[in-house]
Amino acid sequence: MLKLSVVVPFYNVQTYAPDALRSLRLNARDDFEFLLVDDCSTDGTPDLLERAARELPGAVHLRHGRNGGLATARNTGLDAARGEYLAFLDGDDWLAPGHLARVLAAIEALNCDFVRTDHVRCTGRTRSVERVPYGPQAVVGDPRGAILPVDRASAVDYPYAWAGMYHRRLLDSGVLRFTDGLRTAEDRPWIWRLHREARSFAAVAMPGIFYRRGISTSLTQIGDERQLDFIRAFDQVLADTAADPESDRLLPKAVRTYCAIIAHHFGSIERYEPAVARKLRSMGADALGRMPQDVLDGALDAMDLERATLLRRIRRRGSGRRVLSGAGA
Repeated sequence: MLKLSVVVPFYNVQTYAPDALRSLRLNARDDFEFLLVDDCSTDGTPDLLERAARELPGAVHLRHGRNGGLATARNTGLDAARGEYLAFLDGDDWLAPGHLARVLAAIEALNCDFVRTDHVRCTGRTRSVERVPYGPQAVVGDPRGAILPVDRASAVDYPYAWAGMYHRRLLDSGVLRFTDGLRTAEDRPWIWRLHREARSFAAVAMPGIFYRRGISTSLTQIGDERQLDFIRAFDQVLADTAADPESDRLLPKAVRTYCAIIAHHFGSIERYEPAVARKLRSMGADALGRMPQDVLDGALDAMDLERATLLRRIRRRGSGRRVLSGAGA
């Protein structure tokens, strides 16, 4: 068995893919493989990946016949992975030389299900280190315990799949797979399931992944309907958490996080296409209506005034629409 499989989805990133591929070369080892998944790109990305498959040690080029989104592309790579350990990289980001070997040495020394790493956020020429929101470093802990506290950033608020490394047993048990078709927030149900179902993890600093922000090809910069997949993603988080034996303890965190994300999207609603903005207003109100209302009340009471006021207004509009709909039935 190979030691490490690295899943790298690409979609129309011909400007940035050379940096990602160059960094993989600087991380290559005889026992590593790089699964380069082209999600049906329409620019020059496929040619770059074909060349990489010939020249990059351990590279395998996989191509979708139709665009499926980041979650589906990652699953394609996972299906082909042969390594004892798994890692991810996105096609518009890059790695420091030797980063993968250092993280691999850490997870083997700690002998845990997965490790999470810090990363470098890159916005234009600005660089900043983003830390895993978990205190102990290089100490094996309980992933479930790291979901909390409710009122501060915790490990599930750091959802980046590429910021870590994972033992194959998580793949074999289904924990590492993503919800097919999700085009944004695909990491959210994934990180919650990882922390609920894995048995051990550790945070290690090692900020060797460079994460690009603010680029025009990123879905976070596009105000079309794909952005609304965050609602489907968080509905899954709520449903899975509600079914958990410790739902009473964990649901307040899930609801509070969902509320914060809804408020974030409404706070930048002007960047959406008009039809999508209308749909966001409707779907956001419906999402608040689906939440456990007693847990939602507690979340809103604990939030800052500005966001709580916004969310209560959205909630009232949704309640009014449902009443009118029921009256006309």
